[in-house]
Amino acid sequence: MSEIGFLGLGIMGRGMVRNLLQARHQVSAWNRTKRALPADLSGAKLCATIAEAVAGKTLVIVSLTGPDAQRAVLEGPERLFAVAASGAVIIDTTTTDPLLAADLAAEAAKRGLRYLDAPVFGSRNEAWEGRLDFICGGERATFDAVKPVLETMAATVHYLGASGKGAAAKLVGNLLVAAQMVSLGEALSIARKAGLEPDALMGYLDVTDFSSGLIRGVGRASLEGDFEPNFYLRHILKDARLIGAFARSLGVAVPASGLAAELYQGALNKGYGDLNASALHKLQFELSGVVEK
Repeated sequence: MSEIGFLGLGIMGRGMVRNLLQARHQVSAWNRTKRALPADLSGAKLCATIAEAVAGKTLVIVSLTGPDAQRAVLEGPERLFAVAASGAVIIDTTTTDPLLAADLAAEAAKRGLRYLDAPVFGSRNEAWEGRLDFICGGERATFDAVKPVLETMAATVHYLGASGKGAAAKLVGNLLVAAQMVSLGEALSIARKAGLEPDALMGYLDVTDFSSGLIRGVGRASLEGDFEPNFYLRHILKDARLIGAFARSLGVAVPASGLAAELYQGALNKGYGDLNASALHKLQFELSGVVEK
């Protein structure tokens, strides 16, 4: 059992805290905006400041929305790097710019802290049920030391290499997710316009060699008009922009990813940012002249 500081109580953070509590860790949590804890998280201590949440903790877990939030929470006076206990390990699960992750690791080291970039694959249900996939970058010894804690929240845990490598691998995966989401929306638009019966359609899409968890789960939900947020569309747009910027820094051409980002921007402009990432399909249905149920 460990005493853990936890910063960030969004959809993903709440699920992670739940599993830490179930593993009998003591959790002191903080969020940038005031947020009541659900009954399942009543065992956590809700703190008013970062300093209160991390005081004396040798392990701090961070779950934020992206680079801007990281800079606001980690850097500067009275922020995490300034108030964390010397020698503490910081596990940052934020999906972010790999170059920023490497810079944060270097800044943490200057302050006597150990930093692991450890973004996750999965959304609300996976976070709540402890079935996330952690993709980690940083010193191997740091990873090995905290792996048992990560495993309490995870289906799988992976070490990718030095600082920034976890963040880079996460963008590789998110590129595939975004591309598949776009192609699925196009396919479902054709299916709906052609009058294919949804259950019969999904019956064969479930079992083909080109199927996937995304096709099986999101396909059904989109056909039913269910876009309840498990992962906000505005966040996948942020990730798509990060993919483009990182690819440019490497000199890699990613034209299809650029198109995906612009489609997500269009969906955001339509007011779908707080719906699930699959609400992109609402835009694609509209562009295809598909009448909503």
